Amino acid sequence: MKTKLILTVVAAMAIALSACATIKQEKGKKDIGLQLYSLRADIKKDYAGTIKAAADMGYTAVEAAGYKDGKFYGKAPEEFKKDVEAAGMKLTGSHAGRMLSKKEVQTGDFSESMKWWKQAIAAHKAAGVKYLVMPYARFSSEAELKAYAKYFNQIGKLCKDAGLRFGYHNHSHEFNKVGKYVVMDYLIQNTDPDLVSYEMDVYWVGRGGRSPVEMFKQYPNRFMLLHIKDLKELGQSGMVGFDAIFNNLPKSVEGIFVEVERYNYEPKVSTKMSYDYLKNSCFVPYSYPKK
Repeated sequence: MKTKLILTVVAAMAIALSACATIKQEKGKKDIGLQLYSLRADIKKDYAGTIKAAADMGYTAVEAAGYKDGKFYGKAPEEFKKDVEAAGMKLTGSHAGRMLSKKEVQTGDFSESMKWWKQAIAAHKAAGVKYLVMPYARFSSEAELKAYAKYFNQIGKLCKDAGLRFGYHNHSHEFNKVGKYVVMDYLIQNTDPDLVSYEMDVYWVGRGGRSPVEMFKQYPNRFMLLHIKDLKELGQSGMVGFDAIFNNLPKSVEGIFVEVERYNYEPKVSTKMSYDYLKNSCFVPYSYPKK
């Protein structure tokens, strides 16, 4: 009886793998982006070589993490865009942000920060970026949390007027309470869906004690991008239910970016392993929104 069961399971796996191989053959390359923070040490040492390496791994798009003073990794926006495209990828997203000062929180006057955002938005527009994502903020009081919700709406309006999409990227601390509010819930519920979307980091959602799938159901139209992340290389820890996440993607998701923050191997090896995990997983769609 046991032998029969084992043979049945093996046969089912073989059929699934065969079906997956057929799908791959028919559909070609998957649209998998890379957050360049995954190769942060490499790109500092070898800018051109690192961009080429990302393309050679199979990634189709990049999300930058090197914006400063109107430039990307020290390059003019147009030059950075050209370099990414010359390697055969698209420059679709970027992380950039400015936190509020104590004075801005107290007064509700964000004009100093908005000057910074106007320059950043102009640079991102010149680079052809579609998604501009603020990667981090801290929320230590209800007043600060409420100020950030208003701040995000103002940034979102500037982005929309320039033809960009603004979003905020979570870590785990957004699932803590500040006063009577859970930070992430408050931000989603108190920002304008037409102006502010969210880039869900699926690993940090889990570390914050929530389920990515349940958040999709709770807020079906608020997540435009996903950071696909694990403790280290994708699929190695068993901590993240990637199959459930991809099988329940909402229509609002327009793209995914792999991010590897910690490694068991050299960064390029870990980043390639993570790409291969998604490439070889049947539950990962070929394009977004998921068909």
